[in-house]
Amino acid sequence: MKEKIKNKNWHQKHKERFSFAQMLSDKLAGGMGSWRFIIIQTVMVVLWILLNVYGVIRQWDPYPFILLNLFFSIQAAYAAPIIMMSQNRQSERDRVHAEEDFKTNIKAKQEIEELQISLARIEDEKLNNIYKTLSELLREVKKK
Repeated sequence: MKEKIKNKNWHQKHKERFSFAQMLSDKLAGGMGSWRFIIIQTVMVVLWILLNVYGVIRQWDPYPFILLNLFFSIQAAYAAPIIMMSQNRQSERDRVHAEEDFKTNIKAKQEIEELQISLARIEDEKLNNIYKTLSELLREVKKK
């Protein structure tokens, strides 16, 4: 079970902390910001207006469609705070993401610095070995 927890990315860990209301507001904001919602709402408004203008069904909301305006006002009154809550969570997600990126960058920087130190040490050892070998060769050449 611990392995599953370790393998979760920052987004999954962050999302697990959401309450039901937070998840619901994200879903609603996502739905209201979709083409599907816009198309369905447009069709409903057009039908509402047509039914009231032509009087196919008893006109329950005659022109200037005050009841329709009331529905839009109610929808806007609830939609605005829901969308703002979702945007606040998006800002929080962005902040958490930036922090995780920063931590990853710091780790990567440390690893690169450690690799550079290791490579420098290896180069020094190789140069020392080459110097030692050349010194021994020079001694042998001088002896002959």
